[in-house]
Amino acid sequence: MAGAEAATTRRPPPGVWVSGAVTGVIVLALLFAPLIAPHDPARQDLLHRFAGPSVLHWLGTDHLGRDEWSRLLLGGRFAVSIAALSLVLSLGIGVLVGVLAARAGGWLDEAIMRLVDLLISFPDVVVALFMVALMGTGQATLVVALTVVSWTPFARMMRGLARDIYHRDYVRAAEILGCSRWFIILRHVIPNAIRPVFAMALLRFGHKLIVVGGLSFLGLGVQPPMSDWGSMLAESRRYMEREPMLVLAPGLAIFITALAVTLLGQGLDTMRDRR
Repeated sequence: MAGAEAATTRRPPPGVWVSGAVTGVIVLALLFAPLIAPHDPARQDLLHRFAGPSVLHWLGTDHLGRDEWSRLLLGGRFAVSIAALSLVLSLGIGVLVGVLAARAGGWLDEAIMRLVDLLISFPDVVVALFMVALMGTGQATLVVALTVVSWTPFARMMRGLARDIYHRDYVRAAEILGCSRWFIILRHVIPNAIRPVFAMALLRFGHKLIVVGGLSFLGLGVQPPMSDWGSMLAESRRYMEREPMLVLAPGLAIFITALAVTLLGQGLDTMRDRR
């Protein structure tokens, strides 16, 4: 009976499967976007401006006659890749800083945590705007701007988890056996603490995607002829009354992608709490 209850408790909730499936479909669509996209997203056809959805153009065309479905797929690659890359960098820096702070202890741990407290007080958007103004526009600038302060929540969480793990018996046994610090960190500390930190990363992905879209909407993201969902929104807002699909398509793409990944992170976090 107890085993059956434990198995039921550990079973992923339906929301995890649904959000995971939606996230997987989005990832596959963006990965194979060059193969799926029926047209060149930068190709203009002024004779077929504002064409409605059809077999040739699934979501119609924009004010320059460009295929909206192709632009949505290729633009999504830029938006999601920038958000994902900055998230991976933030996660890596935060995990490393948190583990080292927990291991060092004393004044060094205190100094690192005070630095984290200082940086975490700055909103991501404000720092991103400052970095873009300082370094100029572009994909690399966006990644750096979104990473500068985004590692701090991961460092705080990892430091707390690592401090608890360092006091467990298997870590003390490894120290008695003469295992090196890095062996203990890589073999015991990070593997036992990474799951909740990874769930937190999924929860923050939606925020990063929205920030990327907002910066691109302001003209601070990728530059023409490339485009992403934010720049597509900015270009089409003038034609919202005439062709609402031009606004709805990238807006829904941002919303659905952010929601799916966030729900996946919430589901994984719920599974962790049940254990």
